[in-house]
Amino acid sequence: MASIISGARNINALSLRSCTLGEPFQHGPFNHSVQRRWKKPVDSARTRLEGRTRDHRLDKLMVQLRNLRLALALHEVISQQRNRYASLQLLSKWRHELGLNIEIGAFLKKYPHIFQIYVHPVKKNHCCKITQKMSDLIAEEDAVIRENEVDIVQRLKKLLMLSVNGTLNMHALWLIRRELGLPDDYRSSILPNHQHDLPLESPDTLSLVSRDEALAVAKVEDWRKREYTEKWLAESETKYAFPINFPTGFKIEKGFREKLKNWQRLPYTTPYEKNDSHLICNVEWLEKHIVGVLHELLSLTVEKMMPIERLSHFRRVYAMEVNLREFLLKYPGIFYISTKGSAQTVILRESYSKGCLIEPNPVYIVRRKMLDLILSGCRNIGECQQDSATWSAEEYDLGSSHGC
Repeated sequence: MASIISGARNINALSLRSCTLGEPFQHGPFNHSVQRRWKKPVDSARTRLEGRTRDHRLDKLMVQLRNLRLALALHEVISQQRNRYASLQLLSKWRHELGLNIEIGAFLKKYPHIFQIYVHPVKKNHCCKITQKMSDLIAEEDAVIRENEVDIVQRLKKLLMLSVNGTLNMHALWLIRRELGLPDDYRSSILPNHQHDLPLESPDTLSLVSRDEALAVAKVEDWRKREYTEKWLAESETKYAFPINFPTGFKIEKGFREKLKNWQRLPYTTPYEKNDSHLICNVEWLEKHIVGVLHELLSLTVEKMMPIERLSHFRRVYAMEVNLREFLLKYPGIFYISTKGSAQTVILRESYSKGCLIEPNPVYIVRRKMLDLILSGCRNIGECQQDSATWSAEEYDLGSSHGC
């Protein structure tokens, strides 16, 4: 009898537990005094990031750029080898360090326009080499970057003018060298030629000697000028406005348009004005000033995007003492955060249309050609097979000569 009662109690306890965990709670004669605690919905940066309106074209672009970054990382490993080729066994050891979540052979075979896989005529193992197309594009990118040294110096000056005290940390600058279009050896190839303008106060600090007021003009001013002259808008509507471009499917709530209109007319301290941000009493003015700084910082990059993790290194030097991810989510018409491509990246929305940069620059054009090789996949691989056969013959001759 006792076992029957205890069994009934266990059944009731299990049913009550299942109701409290997953199923809707129902009051009965034996649980009418039990109160279920109401949980307040969590409103955090993570939940807002998951519930934001997604831009599928930009997300798709980030996945493609991730594959390009992996291909360039493999090129760096292969180029360090003595004969400019590496065995698949050696590359497989670097798979986890590079961030590859698939087998190295499967990844290489997906992009025959970038990688040539062949059997070594002497060692009889599978090896990989960068194709001539990709090698030419990498050399072209390096040449274009070095030709634009004047633009690089102006970009560095503007970055220093944006900072609070006119200095930048060299480690933070190194982290975003690719975003800014800097060569890897910029510290030894560019900075020594401009010591009178960009001296190194210490090994870790780059400073600015004097401000150039001709460069102290934000990129958004060009858009405001076009809006004022081409669309015949009032000066009050364009003087402090930012280009707004909401993603497809964005829900506009009641009263949102009026708030947006008032925010566009709100005056603020421009990024290059030397004012102490701590003296700005109005929170809205301070937030709009930070929007202007972020907008200008992304406008100075090659592809108008930057990983949030690297952007956070500039919070203090640019007086952006806010949670960047939460702050960027408040302005979905100006910035877009993509979680694709194994990183959270902020993109300047106005700069892209249908997944392509509206105003391309020389460095972006070369990188786009590299991305086209990624997008080509296994299409038109006849030329690749011909190049691979030529390379195998040359390698055979080289191996034979070494054997002799």
